[in-house]
Amino acid sequence: MTEQQDVTYDVETAQQDVTYDVETAQKKWRAVWEDLNPFQAADDGSRERRYALTMFPYPSGDLHMGHAEVMALHDVIARYWWQRGYDVLNPIGWDSFGLPAENAAIKRDEHPATYTYANIETQAESFRRYAVSFDWSRRLHTSDPEYYRWTQWLFLRFRERGLAYRKSSPVNWCPNDQTVLANEQVVGGMCDRCGAEVTKRELTQWYFKVTDYAQRLLDDMEGLKDTWPERVLAMQRNWIGRSEGAYVDFDIEPRDGQDEALSVTVFTTRPDTLYGATFFVVAADAKLADELCAPEQREAFDSYLTQVRKESDIDRLASDRPKTGVFLGRHAVNPVSGERIPVWAADYVLADYGTGAVMAVPAHDQRDLDFAQAFDLPVRMVVDTGEPDPAQTFVATPGDGTYVSSSSDGFSLDGLSDKVTGIRRIVERLEAEGHGRSAVNFRLRDWLLSRQRFWGCPIPIVHCPTCGEVPVPDDQLPVVLPDLRGADLKPKGTSPLAAAEDWVNVDCPSCGGPAKRDSDTMDTFVDSSWYFLRYCSPHYTDGPFDPDAVRDWMPAHQYVGGVEHAILHLLYSRFFTKVLHDMGMVDFEEPFQALMNQGQVINQGKAMSKSLGNGVNLGEMIDRYGVDAVRLTLVFAGPPEDDIDWADMSPSGSLKFLQRAWRLSGDVTAPVGGAVDAGDVALRKATHRTVADAAQLIDGHRFNVMVARVMELVNTTRKAIDAGCGPADPAVREAVEAVAVLLSLVAPYTAEEMWARLGHQPTVARAGWPVVDEALLVEDSVTAVVQVQGKVRARLEVAPGIAEADLEAAAMADPGVQRALEGKTVRKVIVRAPKLVNIVAG
Repeated sequence: MTEQQDVTYDVETAQQDVTYDVETAQKKWRAVWEDLNPFQAADDGSRERRYALTMFPYPSGDLHMGHAEVMALHDVIARYWWQRGYDVLNPIGWDSFGLPAENAAIKRDEHPATYTYANIETQAESFRRYAVSFDWSRRLHTSDPEYYRWTQWLFLRFRERGLAYRKSSPVNWCPNDQTVLANEQVVGGMCDRCGAEVTKRELTQWYFKVTDYAQRLLDDMEGLKDTWPERVLAMQRNWIGRSEGAYVDFDIEPRDGQDEALSVTVFTTRPDTLYGATFFVVAADAKLADELCAPEQREAFDSYLTQVRKESDIDRLASDRPKTGVFLGRHAVNPVSGERIPVWAADYVLADYGTGAVMAVPAHDQRDLDFAQAFDLPVRMVVDTGEPDPAQTFVATPGDGTYVSSSSDGFSLDGLSDKVTGIRRIVERLEAEGHGRSAVNFRLRDWLLSRQRFWGCPIPIVHCPTCGEVPVPDDQLPVVLPDLRGADLKPKGTSPLAAAEDWVNVDCPSCGGPAKRDSDTMDTFVDSSWYFLRYCSPHYTDGPFDPDAVRDWMPAHQYVGGVEHAILHLLYSRFFTKVLHDMGMVDFEEPFQALMNQGQVINQGKAMSKSLGNGVNLGEMIDRYGVDAVRLTLVFAGPPEDDIDWADMSPSGSLKFLQRAWRLSGDVTAPVGGAVDAGDVALRKATHRTVADAAQLIDGHRFNVMVARVMELVNTTRKAIDAGCGPADPAVREAVEAVAVLLSLVAPYTAEEMWARLGHQPTVARAGWPVVDEALLVEDSVTAVVQVQGKVRARLEVAPGIAEADLEAAAMADPGVQRALEGKTVRKVIVRAPKLVNIVAG
């Protein structure tokens, strides 16, 4: 029939020095699994479905310790679901477009496709060796034209809905990669890809209008709070940054010769402090600053703007740096007091936050106060918080208090101490006089998706001098990247595609005249914002995915990956899913039901780095200890979310344990299929308790504790055998078979070896979860610990259902407890039946 029937083992003696050849076993069982293909989803509705999804890898080289950890943890869940009888979708693919692959290829003088697909094959081979239970029939690569055809198709649908647009604005620019970056890709003022310091440039770029979904992205996190890590939700909430306040309109006094005043709107969360606004600040790099600048201030402003454009947003927002700015030669009119206040350009306001302008209330905002101090501007306290006057101390008082100096034209907040009422009343006045309105603002900015690089999904737009932006017709998709082998792909600030004349010059799809393709490519995060949907039907040709298949499998039941994607990938994927829902393509709004973040694998207390000399080569670890020992070490190290310091790990100890477990399988002589309700009762209870606990621990993602329980069962079984429980005892077979099934989640090669030696045909991965006899979970007695003044004075064997009063009486009657209490007065007795009595005496 199949090759696996030829895999046989001689039952070996149970001597403690007997071991199996790890490398031979790995080669043997990999061949068997490839023949059996046990992890291909049936997808026929015969069983309940579960979708186990891991963040797909980037092909930057061979697998590293981070890959090893996340895949080991992810595989516990997928294999567990198979054992529980589910039809499991566990696909694999590669996020194969992007800057790192392109940069690496350029350094090696290779074409990005050559470099990328070679790395993919290297990683695929390593994944197979590592025995991850992937369904390889669903493999995909985002750089394949049959995939990015649909990325382009989705882009055009978004554009039709007004969600993809092109505009000119100041953007983040990486001088090393020579491309723009989304706000989310700037970390600490540096490019998250290469670490170069990010600057600003004014460019026309493509955006996705994610801000249209800001409130829904925020609201829908409520349904994720029990299944997603709170820190991820908090990071997304903070990034979305919802704030309530008001839009306030300030009239800018006209320059000489102008008939009408210009009105500028600002957003503020504290409109109730309007009477304290003593100057007006515009972001120096905002178009508004240029428009407002008076002719006599032009030279000073232009010089200052040149300086500001060299600064990163992080530097500009730093609270400890000196404040700089330039007067624009204009004045604004405070809409509630009528006061003329000077308009300044400064770097501590960002052009893409709100309207790029703020009313400055220095008494109650430290940055405004620092600016006022630097340029000798007025400071007026309008909320008395009970703290010293900021004009004297130069320490702002942003808290709540009693309004002062806040009245004009028969309107007054003076004496009021309720901030909510103060805000409501000032907004009512602004609305009545046409100077403002209540509003909600978000920190979230639209997603900048253009990249000036070659190795990415081409943007399916043609630019025609007559028709403007023209979408490429659906029947002409995909717009395939030209080969450009031998061309200079080094970053130059414009896409290499712009120089590919045969590719970029086309006829306009609308009028037929000469036109040019858009030469930018898409951010790779566009590709990864919908790949999980394509997995459901990777070979579907009538759309990006088969709606019926997505309805069957999605949303994904479990997503596993790093917390570093909390904002970028996860937020974008949620946005994509909501748009697709609104388009009627999916019937859910959140793509991932549950999320698990793994920690980082470090070494000697620090992140692994070649420069630090503390890198750990995964391949070397596997060669030395075997796949199973590495996997077991990573899973057993601690809770999934904790960092793992490899210097503290013991893969050699893991290998010794696996050998002990394997030797048990050679000690079993009870026949296959024999009595299942006979044998040593104590061992049977230990087995059934372990299986029951393992299920709860895996469901709770406490994989390390599950491994500990399996280790305990191995020790218990060995002790039972050594104590005279013969190898023919059915309880021994039951225990060892349970060990094999449980180990199959973590150490698949060892588990398969054990299963074969126990007389079963492969594969143990589909053996089924052991059935638990609830009667064997009932404890005859438990050990109750009795403490006096925090010291253990007795251990009592009591019934599991003992009443608190009875347990207290038994504890007080114990001779050891009585001796400890001699000459003392019992002040308090704390009883936690059936396991603890704590006596406080003095």
